[in-house]
Amino acid sequence: MQPASYHSEPQYEEEAKPFAYDYAVNDHYTGTNFAKNEKSDGHNTQGYYSVALPDGRVQHVKYVADNYGGYNAEVTYEGEAQYPEYHPAPAYKASAPAYKAAAPAYKAAAPAYKASVPVYKPAYSSPTPAYKAAAY
Repeated sequence: MQPASYHSEPQYEEEAKPFAYDYAVNDHYTGTNFAKNEKSDGHNTQGYYSVALPDGRVQHVKYVADNYGGYNAEVTYEGEAQYPEYHPAPAYKASAPAYKAAAPAYKAAAPAYKASVPVYKPAYSSPTPAYKAAAY
């Protein structure tokens, strides 16, 4: 006995519908260049796309897809791959700044007050001893 599945099998009640679309982008400023075209009669799909590769070639793909044959593609390339000579970036050494850090333009202010001397006198005086020192 197989364990129960957590998810039920999806039920597709809708009939596949025919469609067709295409688009293309060719931006000379950024070098972005790609296109796609696809159409379907609801059962068989066929299409084409192309894309500019980083090595300078253009890849073209023609494909056909259906429920029986799966996805079948014919891939071709236009142009020849270009691999420019590698030039490592120059060794960069940060230079020392041409300026000196500024010293603070202020000095701490001296206190503007003087501590005052107490002006009160104690209201009591030391008591005089009430005993006499013993004679030897």
